[in-house]
Amino acid sequence: MTEEHMNNDPFEGALTQLNKAAKIIDFPDELLQILSTPQRQIEVSFPLKMDSGKIQLIHGYRIQHNNWRGPYKGGLRYHPDVNKSEVKALALWMTIKNVICDVPFGGGKGGLEIDPKNLSKKELEEMTRQFARSLAPNIGSELDVPAPDVNTNSLIMDWIADEYEKLRIENGGLKIDANKLKAVVTGKSIKNGGSEGREEATGMGGFFVLEELVNKMGLKKPLTVAIQGFGNVGSHLAKLLCDNGFEIMAISDSRGGVRSRTEKGFNIDLVKKCKLEKGFISECYCIGSVCDNPDDVKGDISNETILKLPVDILIPAAMEGVITGENAPDIKANIILEMANGPTTAEADEILEKNGIIVVPDVLANSGGVTVSYFEWLQNMNGEKWSLEKVNTQLKEKVVKAFEEVWKIKEEKKVSPRTATYVLALQRLKEAYTKVVQP
Repeated sequence: MTEEHMNNDPFEGALTQLNKAAKIIDFPDELLQILSTPQRQIEVSFPLKMDSGKIQLIHGYRIQHNNWRGPYKGGLRYHPDVNKSEVKALALWMTIKNVICDVPFGGGKGGLEIDPKNLSKKELEEMTRQFARSLAPNIGSELDVPAPDVNTNSLIMDWIADEYEKLRIENGGLKIDANKLKAVVTGKSIKNGGSEGREEATGMGGFFVLEELVNKMGLKKPLTVAIQGFGNVGSHLAKLLCDNGFEIMAISDSRGGVRSRTEKGFNIDLVKKCKLEKGFISECYCIGSVCDNPDDVKGDISNETILKLPVDILIPAAMEGVITGENAPDIKANIILEMANGPTTAEADEILEKNGIIVVPDVLANSGGVTVSYFEWLQNMNGEKWSLEKVNTQLKEKVVKAFEEVWKIKEEKKVSPRTATYVLALQRLKEAYTKVVQP
């Protein structure tokens, strides 16, 4: 395997980040070897009967990376490009992320190799329930707690929780509190045990982190922003930024995007309205619901172009591996806030650091989602129901504390925010190993 290939392989890239931080603090080799290999790798295959009557074989994974600090925790994604290396990397990043936001979880991740947009609702539900049955022996509120991720949502989590509960009853009816059964997954709908604030939590956490960074660096608003990805995370974050002194100059989704020609940037409420009506950001080129007149928007742009725009802050909020060794030299933003998981390859990371670009790593920037997932799990386990105000207050406390701890290490050791984040995580993982694993 060439160095270039390794740097673009998600799991090898994750290990590169881990090894770099380990050298900073002389982390024990034996622990690094343990953390470099998932504890359990689950592969599933099952037949799905389509509405047409045809049978399609569905293949997927659940990687349980580490549980030194608590149950495995991480999302389930439905995407045609899901593969084992990607899921292993995502599971490792979840271990780091949960340590950084200081919640009592380990790291896990899973997914199915499927494009859910090609499925009917009936097919989607049946596939999800079969996936839940395949995973059931290896998940549970105190074992492994999945959550939504790319192309999954609260309805899908509701189906998994319901199927899991049915299976537990069928297989002996173990007497477990109903709320604890629901805690098998987080990100559920409010009516089925979900938490207030969960849907917007990832974007809100990213906003809190960015605000702390802006204050720490003494930057003056307005600051210009480009966002690649306008799904749940990107859209919620865009709204918060738009309302708090940031100018959204460009936005894209999977089909491309648009950029503003005005100094004030986009009205995000109008953009969200247009996307809801049209389906894609690229369809919102010079439409009245987005811009007051055709001169307010300048053509649609590609997802590659949006990364290279001359803005203060670039926010990759879509998929991993979009910032590479090839395009990193062309990035003009001063700050990159990683709201997607693993958007920057190891090769690109070195280039960005050399060019003086501050990169707020994914495991810190987007930790708001798993933080509120923990709040949901805690509410289920204790039979509680928190108010939205309590959720948001505690979310801010968690992510701001995490940022301050990372920044302190960055300043003391003169390293990048990413390396500082991994240093903090490895220090805490070493403590957990000593307390839980060693005799």
